[in-house]
Amino acid sequence: MPPSGGWGTRGRANVVSAACDALVAGLDSPGLRILAACTRAEADYDVHALLPEALEELGLTFYPVASEGGQEAAARALARRVLAGELTPREFTFRIHQRHGHELALTERLAALDDEYDTLEYGDRTAAQVDAEVTAEARRLAAHL
Repeated sequence: MPPSGGWGTRGRANVVSAACDALVAGLDSPGLRILAACTRAEADYDVHALLPEALEELGLTFYPVASEGGQEAAARALARRVLAGELTPREFTFRIHQRHGHELALTERLAALDDEYDTLEYGDRTAAQVDAEVTAEARRLAAHL
């Protein structure tokens, strides 16, 4: 069975596709070319070893999936999806709360806002007010690089 490292087979194939897209977009490094050349079968075994080196060659930081840096980077990526209109504020808070609970300091307010969505009928705020606060939090996260 191939190593998962927190990624499913589809995730590893997506990394290879992203490497191909990066080459087409004009990024280039030896490690990126090797990563882009992986077959699906090779990706299952090789992405974990190839990705950190390819990112380093491009001057990018590799965050292990379970690390706090990786969790924060994932939260920022979700925040950018909210701002791009790909996720609703409610979906965003649900995903953050589901993945991190109230444990990740960077996203604790979002987890609390997810709880607030669940109790709107008993509170004094509207869904639109909570949406506005979630969107402001998404902006804060996305601006922090």
